[in-house]
Amino acid sequence: MEDGTPEELFAELKTRQLRGWDVVQIAAGTGFAVYAMWVGFIQPGFRKVPLRLQVPYIPASKAQVRNVMTLLRGRKGILVDLGSGDGRIVLEAHRQGFTPAVGYELNPWLVRLAHFHAWRAGFHEKVSYRREDLWKVDLTECRNITVFLAPSVLSLLQEKLQAELPDDALVVAGRFPLPDWTPCSIEGHGVDRAWMYSMQAQRQNTHNKNGKLTTTDGDLDNELNKEKEST
Repeated sequence: MEDGTPEELFAELKTRQLRGWDVVQIAAGTGFAVYAMWVGFIQPGFRKVPLRLQVPYIPASKAQVRNVMTLLRGRKGILVDLGSGDGRIVLEAHRQGFTPAVGYELNPWLVRLAHFHAWRAGFHEKVSYRREDLWKVDLTECRNITVFLAPSVLSLLQEKLQAELPDDALVVAGRFPLPDWTPCSIEGHGVDRAWMYSMQAQRQNTHNKNGKLTTTDGDLDNELNKEKEST
């Protein structure tokens, strides 16, 4: 199956029915007027986040979580969820044996909601949710990365991942794929789909592309030199 475009996935997402608990969580993530006042007056730094880097909170479905974990089956060690929302990916990662499982989320209300979910599941002291800007997180020691982010953010995140992650790292993107990378495995369908990327394979692809560009430029220079010599 071919990957759906961001527009098609957004359209499918809009038609999906949200359960009552999902609506409550979206409301908590948005924070109603209290959160609007908090952002506007208490935390003016939030206003510095460019609009295209702001990610709307939409809870991951059970199918999305399952697909992400299926792609990471057999992996161990630390797992980092960038933009962890209400923390459900981190919780399931802990259940699947990832230690530590850490979520990074900038929205304080979602961090509190994630802590509540962890407490309710009995994992409050076994998982970690940190209110930090994902762009400032050091990923050099991370080998399992999950992301549920908007396409505009993913296009920029690719550069950070390629610059910092070790070769044996795997990245799993849910809901939207990384726009310029080639997945090594895909799980699920439609908006529930998840894409897995190998950093080693991605770096090799980048190296091959750069090599082809260099060869093409060299061939062009040779042709120009031959033309000059013939004249």
